[in-house]
Amino acid sequence: MRDYSLAYLTVPGVTPPEQVEIAAKAGFSHASFRLIHLGVAGEPEINPTDPAIISATKKAMQDTGIKCIDVELAKIHRDIEPESFVPAFEAGAELGATQVICSAWTDVRNDRGYIVEQFAHICSLAEPFGLTINLEFPAFSRLATLDECVEILELAGCPNQGLLVDTLYMHFNKCPLFALERVPSEWINFLHVCDADDVAYTKDEMIHIARDARLYPGEGAIDFSVINYLFPNLPLSIELPNAERSASLGHEQHARNCLEAAKAVFEGGSQFADQQNGLAG
Repeated sequence: MRDYSLAYLTVPGVTPPEQVEIAAKAGFSHASFRLIHLGVAGEPEINPTDPAIISATKKAMQDTGIKCIDVELAKIHRDIEPESFVPAFEAGAELGATQVICSAWTDVRNDRGYIVEQFAHICSLAEPFGLTINLEFPAFSRLATLDECVEILELAGCPNQGLLVDTLYMHFNKCPLFALERVPSEWINFLHVCDADDVAYTKDEMIHIARDARLYPGEGAIDFSVINYLFPNLPLSIELPNAERSASLGHEQHARNCLEAAKAVFEGGSQFADQQNGLAG
């Protein structure tokens, strides 16, 4: 059985203890917390690393059995010092997380060396806490493609580095999920999953879809069968913000729908894997 994690952006605006309760009621086994605020509208007006918040989150996890895979978001940005992430690393480790999400948001195209240096620094800060830093490639960020992220990881060569793949951003880039076959398997620790329609998106449309209008797995055009073939046991974090559905259904029912849709796709059998097994036989 796979582990399924409820990502913060699926239920934006909730505190970590509230997220644990929603995850448990919706049937998830894990939750993925935002312990580093990004200063965007809608974030809860708390310090997510405050000892009282972490204590309440730990109690909620103990009461419900919910565990934590990852925390977010360590941004590579010229106005953010990597040392500022240390409280979140410490809190994440206390909550049992082993993974951290990182992405690059610099504003020029010729700063590969800077990104490599900053990423390696973030990895070194996270290592004492037993955390792996997973570099993601949002299609509208500085590192927008799988190849760009792989290049940074090859240059950084950190012992605790990884690659976070979101099926939405692979889809935006028209990059088949089968391309992940050439990525070192030890770099891929979990996946973000959601669905989307098969249309050509502008940058503004990509941002809107990513932040407010993702679809349940199986509703759109993404072929998920390769995931069951390449990563049959990998944890899946469902990052599926949909403002309209959250407003009409409420966070708990929206989260439950996300999980039920994901299980229908990933536990209903993989035609791709069956075809490959048949050829092998």
